[in-house]
Amino acid sequence: MFSFSVPLGKLVRRVSRLRGGGSALPGLVVEKIDPGFMQRTLSTLPHGVAVVSGTNGKTTTTKMVVELLESQGLKVFTNRTGSNFTRGVAAALLGDVDWRGRLDADIAVLELDEAHAVHFVNRVPPRYSLLLNVLRDQLDRFGEIDKTAQLLQHIASKTTGTVVLNREDPRVARIADTLDGPDVRYFGLDDSLLSTFPNDDELRAGPGSPAPAAVQQKPPADVVLRRVGPDNADFEYDGGTVTTAMKLRGVYNIFNAAAALTLARSICGSGAAAADQATLLTALSRVAPAFGRGESLVVDGLPLDLVLVKNPSGFRLGLKSFPAGGYATMIAINDNYADGRDMSWLWDVDFESLRADGVDQLTGSRAYDMALRLQYDEVTVGAVNTEIAPALAAFIAGATDKPKRIFCTYTAMLAIRRELSKITTVEVVS
Repeated sequence: MFSFSVPLGKLVRRVSRLRGGGSALPGLVVEKIDPGFMQRTLSTLPHGVAVVSGTNGKTTTTKMVVELLESQGLKVFTNRTGSNFTRGVAAALLGDVDWRGRLDADIAVLELDEAHAVHFVNRVPPRYSLLLNVLRDQLDRFGEIDKTAQLLQHIASKTTGTVVLNREDPRVARIADTLDGPDVRYFGLDDSLLSTFPNDDELRAGPGSPAPAAVQQKPPADVVLRRVGPDNADFEYDGGTVTTAMKLRGVYNIFNAAAALTLARSICGSGAAAADQATLLTALSRVAPAFGRGESLVVDGLPLDLVLVKNPSGFRLGLKSFPAGGYATMIAINDNYADGRDMSWLWDVDFESLRADGVDQLTGSRAYDMALRLQYDEVTVGAVNTEIAPALAAFIAGATDKPKRIFCTYTAMLAIRRELSKITTVEVVS
């Protein structure tokens, strides 16, 4: 079975890529004919498997961890396709193993959707896990926010080595109380930054509620984000504070850099094998945004930024991190399965920052819902078109003299990147 499944899976992968899609299909095929393929292949890695999960920031954080570990000389396997289901991991493995099923890597760092991570860790217990946050996202799938927390707790319970937790998210931090076995480490924020990252309960409290107070008796964090500048940041660890340049933009990405540093330091260990801290910081300063997560393209000689939004906290931080002034703005909202069907969360986002310059174009299947929401915040809208391709073309043609920014849900982002690939250089995600 083993000698047959890998060549067949590779063949399916090649055919699906020639047909222009289906990145997870080969993984589905190999899972059906050889259910032990993934566990057998990953169990051979000297440093095991690290799982990155949570509501927001998985893709960029995984990218950071991979590049940090590679800076230390480790060979890293990861699911670069962005398909964060178990079959996506299997498909990515098919691309990296040789024809006999052998994987040339020291460690696997995998981004996993919260629900699918539960199935993965039951089959492949990770040596490390990094749990980022619990926010309202796709409640049509998970039912309630505490269900998401339970999924993350299960990932932690299956971890055999080190669990890295977000100290500032109470639902994530509480997971430590349920664990008996794995080492627990935290990443955290300086108190001065806490109001920038309200947890979901604070976000729902609404205007006029007291500002979030600094959490008392917080556990010490391995890495603390102390300051975020326009193109640099301060991190504290090992009793000192360091400043590093950052290509990543967005305060949420910089906070997740603290998470990535914590996991990388945990994996590299101490003593003679400990990470070279200067090399780690250099690698961190060079990490570019993952596709669609603050990605900047060039159209007509001017930047066009793509900012992924999928829940109230993410949209709020996106608006804060990428101010509208001087930019033409487009918003693209879809409600496909991968976006979440329930778009009521748009009413929990404050759009007043868009009021001064307005929004040039709204698109996506829920464009009119977005238009109604903006009307209540007195934000002027130039045009509404539910079809993404013509809306994007009109947006670009109507603002030839301005840099552009598009806030978009996941499937809208994929559609926009496909259209943009026809007119500019877009990173291929195969």
